[in-house]
Amino acid sequence: MARIRKGDTVMVVSGKDKGKTGKVLRVWPEEARALVERVNLLKHFERRSQQNQAGGIVERESSLALAKLLPVCPKCRKPVRVASSEAADGSKQRLCRKCNEVLA
Repeated sequence: MARIRKGDTVMVVSGKDKGKTGKVLRVWPEEARALVERVNLLKHFERRSQQNQAGGIVERESSLALAKLLPVCPKCRKPVRVASSEAADGSKQRLCRKCNEVLA
């Protein structure tokens, strides 16, 4: 079961962006990486084109290792490790280890 999914709110626990939170935009499970909104920004030069008349230097997100991210519990509002349990209908669900709240 995936610890981090698209749409989750996560916090960065190590590296240059330690402490920042953001929403997960995309996950690459086979590479163990994720793209987080407004985190790990890099400067990228874009050439002028018909779609982008101005061109110039643009900031864009780069992927982060999943090991550097922890989901934020909606109830505790803290980064938590994830536990898994089986729901009544037989599907697996992710739980907060601190307060046992279901992570959406």
